Amino acid sequence: MDNTAIFVLGMGRSGTSAIARVLALCGASFPQSLLGPNEGNPRGHWEPIEALHINEEFLARHGSSWYDPTLRLQNEPIEAPDKELFIERIQQFLLKSATANPLVIKEPRITALSEYWFEAAKGAGLKVKIVIPVRHPNEVAASLIARDKLSVELASTLYVKYNLLAERVSRSFPRAFVGYANLLENWRREIARVSASLTLELGDRDENEVDAFLSSGLHRQIDNGAPADWVFGTNWMSCIHRVLFDAARGAQCESDTLENIYLVFSSLESTFRRSFDEFRGRSS
Repeated sequence: MDNTAIFVLGMGRSGTSAIARVLALCGASFPQSLLGPNEGNPRGHWEPIEALHINEEFLARHGSSWYDPTLRLQNEPIEAPDKELFIERIQQFLLKSATANPLVIKEPRITALSEYWFEAAKGAGLKVKIVIPVRHPNEVAASLIARDKLSVELASTLYVKYNLLAERVSRSFPRAFVGYANLLENWRREIARVSASLTLELGDRDENEVDAFLSSGLHRQIDNGAPADWVFGTNWMSCIHRVLFDAARGAQCESDTLENIYLVFSSLESTFRRSFDEFRGRSS
């Protein structure tokens, strides 16, 4: 059994499904029972249904979901019994999913629940390695608006939240940033970068199948204009976009820059969230 778990973290609609599938076609393995394709993701989601259910149940118990723009789970402690039960369920899932190849885990909610998944992976004897897909914020927002009818404000806030979290929680692990456009342009180069960054052997590949999978039809939202900084009245979107794209081209990730944004975002969102919760309590 291989003792490596490759977690695909980051913002949904950034190429998480594409990179997960390519990794699997290059010698890694998925857990069983994956979420299939639909109109929003016609080539497949490549995420384990059991992991999705485990995460959704936990998020729902704590008044959250993938669409939650807040950091309530990061800023509010979870009671020990609930935390321990959640970690145990994840650990059992990982143990039965392990194979002779590196295990690829892609489930969008894990980015907000990474501390539990990483603890479970440790308990299961797995080494955590991380891949973070990167995509232009305007393309991410356009994809969410088209698929889920979100406002540009919510889509942009989710972009900030999940990218900041992915970069923050991955700092102590081997990690690789992969530009979505770069993957589509030259997947062989990008897989070589991932292999080197994570010290992984990813040589057993089905090149014809990867070429067929990564067709131009996967890139349905193309927008390289200025990020929508007007949403926050700051340069957050532009800054996150620049730092992550530079990292995806091989530069050292400017973690300090993103940490400063995270601290301000965290303090502001908790203030607005508590104010809104008080409003709901007074109006009910």
